[in-house]
Amino acid sequence: MRFSVDAHAIGLNLTGNEVYIRNLLWGFARLEPPAEFITYVSAEGAEAHLPPGFRVRRVSRVPHIRLSFDLPRKLRRDKPDLVHVQYTAPLGCPAPVVATVHDVSFIERPEFFRRGRALQLRITVRRTAQRAARLLTPSEFSKRAILKAFGLPEERVVVVPNAVSEEFRPRPAAPAAAEVERRYGIPAPFLLTVGDLQPRKNHEGLIRAYTELLRHYPALPHRLVIVGQDGWFGAQVRRMAARSGVGDRIHFPGFVPDEDLLLFYAACEVFVFPSLYEGFGLPILEAMACGKAVACSNTTAMPEVADAAALLFDPRDPGEIMRAMRDLIADAELRLRRERLGQKWATRFSWEKAAEKTYEVYCAVAGAREGRRAETAPSVVHSG
Repeated sequence: MRFSVDAHAIGLNLTGNEVYIRNLLWGFARLEPPAEFITYVSAEGAEAHLPPGFRVRRVSRVPHIRLSFDLPRKLRRDKPDLVHVQYTAPLGCPAPVVATVHDVSFIERPEFFRRGRALQLRITVRRTAQRAARLLTPSEFSKRAILKAFGLPEERVVVVPNAVSEEFRPRPAAPAAAEVERRYGIPAPFLLTVGDLQPRKNHEGLIRAYTELLRHYPALPHRLVIVGQDGWFGAQVRRMAARSGVGDRIHFPGFVPDEDLLLFYAACEVFVFPSLYEGFGLPILEAMACGKAVACSNTTAMPEVADAAALLFDPRDPGEIMRAMRDLIADAELRLRRERLGQKWATRFSWEKAAEKTYEVYCAVAGAREGRRAETAPSVVHSG
């Protein structure tokens, strides 16, 4: 069998989408399945992040060119048994589609998007969902939301949880903190959050909570570090931090490479994730795998991902966020217990399991296609 995978996100700093498809491909490689994989990439040097033996095709990094021209043309030439995409399938796709839809926040919470972007996603993802042989999604929360949004039969949507790669593991905090200070000028101790600067990540609520924390406990030495790309909402978040009165203690290192992200996780004292909407919430698991105590939102998919290993709070209430941070900072026993629970919980998720379940979906879709071909093939009558 031959499976094509749209891997254009690799090398483009597309955060969650890139992490997902890169780790999934390496999960396939470790399974060593009896299939041929063709990957479609856009960034220069993306090949270095792909498993050996996977064929590579170059496509445009411009979305409408990639989806309207490049991918359809290359798929017609490659003749795969299916193509796997994230969110949006190419126009005139000549192969069955398996699509990963991480969440439908653009439908349920369009205020988190620029108007044009939300509208575009509503149109293209709905079209993809209606024609896809299967939709993959990382949580039961997202599955329910997808079924509601698109009115699909339940069997068309398959939950395949995300995971963390083996690089995310506990490391000594002191050397990591020294390296973070050397590279970024940020001294320890600090609280950490990870996520692009966009409305649904609720950095504004976190800044309010942190400001309140320092107002109640001015002797606390902890800084707040917000790792993530600026995006279209970044200037507003930075302005709020500057006007908070504690802006000199809030740091924005921007997008950081994976090796530096591991340092930030290792060096932080507590990880906080105040997002308002997540289809999964991968940084929660990443922090837990690194042995860090986590406080996160009690909404959407996050309780499903964190389970009982994190302190949960209402992300719309800065007072609750503040109290969760305070409790994990002040109570060393509570912090240690959450660190141990989180590290154990994170081991339940693996990219090998995700790859195995995804590959099963591929085989089911490809097998159904072969079955339909056999049913429609003309019968041959032999004369005696």
